[in-house]
Amino acid sequence: MNKFISFTNEVNSFTLPNNFDYPYNYTPDSIAKIAASELQEYLKKQTDFSHDFGLDDTDNKNASGKMFGVLVVKNSKGILGYLAAFSGQISESTTHNHFVPPVYDVLSKQRILLQVNEKHKQINQVLDNLKNSVPYLNTKKKYLKKKLQHESLIVEEQTKIKERRKDRKKQGKQHNQLNINEEFYIHEYEVYLNNKIDSLKKEYTKYSQQIIQLEEELIAVSVSGKQQILKQYLFLNTKNEAKNLLDIFNDSAQNIPNNSGDCCIPKLLQYAFSHNFTPICMAQFWWGKPLTTAVRKHKYYYTACTTKCKPILNHMLKGLNVNENPLLVQHQEKKELKIIFEDDSLMVINKPCGLLSVPGKEIQDSVYVRIKKMFPNATGPLVVHRLDMATSGILLIAKNIEIYKALQVQFVNRIIKKRYVALLDGILTNKKGEINLPLRVDLNDRPKQLVCNDHGKPARTKWEVIEVNNNKTKVYFYPITGRTHQLRVHAAHNLGLNTAIIGDDLYGTSSNRLHLHAEKIGFNHPITKRWVEFTEPTNF
Repeated sequence: MNKFISFTNEVNSFTLPNNFDYPYNYTPDSIAKIAASELQEYLKKQTDFSHDFGLDDTDNKNASGKMFGVLVVKNSKGILGYLAAFSGQISESTTHNHFVPPVYDVLSKQRILLQVNEKHKQINQVLDNLKNSVPYLNTKKKYLKKKLQHESLIVEEQTKIKERRKDRKKQGKQHNQLNINEEFYIHEYEVYLNNKIDSLKKEYTKYSQQIIQLEEELIAVSVSGKQQILKQYLFLNTKNEAKNLLDIFNDSAQNIPNNSGDCCIPKLLQYAFSHNFTPICMAQFWWGKPLTTAVRKHKYYYTACTTKCKPILNHMLKGLNVNENPLLVQHQEKKELKIIFEDDSLMVINKPCGLLSVPGKEIQDSVYVRIKKMFPNATGPLVVHRLDMATSGILLIAKNIEIYKALQVQFVNRIIKKRYVALLDGILTNKKGEINLPLRVDLNDRPKQLVCNDHGKPARTKWEVIEVNNNKTKVYFYPITGRTHQLRVHAAHNLGLNTAIIGDDLYGTSSNRLHLHAEKIGFNHPITKRWVEFTEPTNF
């Protein structure tokens, strides 16, 4: 069935973008937003499948939101339209009317899965029979019981020897030969006890080796089956070059995450290339109940994930004119550092938004690089703490390793006090409070962070409202801990303030800048030992 969808809105007068979106940092084009809004209208009314997105009852634990995507395309006749996709499955199915099919449908093409499952079943049956067999259980019980008894006997003899040696030492007697004889006795005693259960040990070891071999066979079957499935995921590009997941991730030198290739953008591009459609632009949005982990909000637009999708899209986007990474474009604008305070030991500077604290993988220009040029003979890491590239404000610079270590101790002991100013995209119901949401990196979408009670590091933020204007709230943030993206996630997450910082392109929506500024810092000067404070007002 043709999945090409004609626009219901008038779009012929739109100027189409010259380049395709940079998928990991983009603002949806106007025509992509129209396609997204038409898909959202379909989702409100559709009867093709049944799924509780939690729009009517977000407290329903069984409800779940879903990522959807649109790809604006021109078909082989030059007619403008769009394609629609969802990530993963809906209602336990990977295929539904209105949406492009998966690159490889694991659910419907189950030949490999059935073979793997059948082999697994056979091995597991043999393994269970062996583990529950009377001969094995009896042998295991006898051997472990005897082994424990013998270990106890050895400990008992060793204790006696230690007591005798203590007595000799108290009497001032030196009996080196006696000590040697006791060591020899313990060794011979161990050999004697081991020989007594040697045949029992061999029998138990034989069973154990059979169990280990069967468990290794299970792993091998799983790995082989997974590799066979990964080979079925063949991704195209404009040059009609096909590449499977194994080859793609082999080139990227990283492990293949689960569900790779089942996200919206790879599915959309695959359908476009296989039907000779020309991709124009894209948009991904979340539909339904927010997640309790990653920041996902109803109808908000999101980028393609980096860990799962980037290696795939690096192949699929070959031959397309793709926009440059906006961060690289932004970094071409030279941003000056302002020195707020300087003495022989340290500096307090104002970092502009859009400048890295330390060099990155793609961008070298940073506070560290610039300070290193100013003080080429300085020792130590120089930059005492960090701010996100998009965050502006006060940074401490240590001119030598001793000052660096002294300031680090104050950070570790939470002596240093910091205050941030942020402008939030909404109105808060309370005037102040504290957020306690543990954070860890999103392994599928670095460098984004997510809330995780099981594996996250403690993250606490105090906050208070400064003022409210035009449905926007200016707040002070007082970070108690200093986790990556802590203030941004605590602001945007539905379990935090549920109101993103304006301009947060990772957890909210893009703007001219991220409206987050490190305004104030206080610390004990490592040399004078006096408490000092510095303030740099924000310009928003």
